[in-house]
Amino acid sequence: MPEIIPFAEAAPRLFEAFEHTAFRLEIRRGYASDRAGARYRAFLTGVMPAYEPDVPWNVSVRAAVAAGRRYERVRIVDNPLTNGQRFLLASGLGNVEAGEDIRNLRRADADRLGLPGFDFWLFDSRTLARFHFDDDDRTLGVEVITDPAEVLAACQARDASWHYAFPTASFAVGIASGA
Repeated sequence: MPEIIPFAEAAPRLFEAFEHTAFRLEIRRGYASDRAGARYRAFLTGVMPAYEPDVPWNVSVRAAVAAGRRYERVRIVDNPLTNGQRFLLASGLGNVEAGEDIRNLRRADADRLGLPGFDFWLFDSRTLARFHFDDDDRTLGVEVITDPAEVLAACQARDASWHYAFPTASFAVGIASGA
């Protein structure tokens, strides 16, 4: 049985320690943490999420990017997008403004590429934080993995997904235009 620790416990160590790249693969159709927030509820009524430059995540990303580190993400999306995916696309524009490079990949393409069936963060191509969720999309925690074979598989998933994914801004324009 893998050791699963709360993400809030693992995150400070992982995000402070990485030197070059932090990559996230997001495969879920939605996240309980988003659905619990006021921004999500407002979004469902038509209010677009505004960029929040002073939230700790965006402050941290801007500082890391200014120091030469990269934050990258690929979000797997359905056709049509779920409400959770639509929210992440809209709110992700703020993350991009902070310095993250976020891209979107259709689920059919992810399936064709054989991407893993779990979310993860990959730090410097050597540390993998594999997420575990319950059936209601609540984060149970992460496994922190340094096994070379598992890290290599995550690196291959990163490279394959990145190659075929579309930058968030252009993907959002395509969705808005019905493409």
